[in-house]
Amino acid sequence: MRPMLTFRTDGDPGANYRLLIGAVMPRPIAVVSTLNEDGSNNVAPFSFFTGVCSKPMIVAFCPVIRASTGGMKDTPRNIVREGEFVVNFVTEENHLKVNETSAELPYGEDEFVHAGLTPIESEVVGARRVAESPIHFECLLRDRIDYGDAPGQGQIITGEVVRVHVDERLHKDGRIDTDAYRPMGRGAGEDWVRCADRVGVGRLMKSRA
Repeated sequence: MRPMLTFRTDGDPGANYRLLIGAVMPRPIAVVSTLNEDGSNNVAPFSFFTGVCSKPMIVAFCPVIRASTGGMKDTPRNIVREGEFVVNFVTEENHLKVNETSAELPYGEDEFVHAGLTPIESEVVGARRVAESPIHFECLLRDRIDYGDAPGQGQIITGEVVRVHVDERLHKDGRIDTDAYRPMGRGAGEDWVRCADRVGVGRLMKSRA
């Protein structure tokens, strides 16, 4: 066995964060759009994001407390109040604009406008979808688990997906075609990850007695 370094996790939250993003990768990105209290648009990316189950169709993401201000981010504030949100997705084509939505703008300032993205109406929820994304999940708030309100702490938000919108060019034989989709994820630091280099590995199915 190779020599290993061991770290305690009860100290600097920044050090823990660097270990998290360096180890848990590549990470898919939820580009979450919500409505502000005055009805204006908000959109922001979150790379602590995953699917939970398919029936009901549940997704989860984890917004952390702002390190700069120690306050809750606009996205969870809006979700708790409105009870809904949209998850949009990142591709090679739109990732630079998505990156612009990570800017910490004053509350109520429209990130769609800041990033040059196009808002379009949703079918069920009030939050707008991102036209430049080829896939949208309209979600209703399902659960929220709070782990504290200090920098480095945060929460898990789950949403029940009530509508899925997929660009018809991506949908083939009942599946989303990865080559047509060209998704991108996050790595450590400023790294983004393409999905162009993939390895197919068949699953080993064991017979049940």
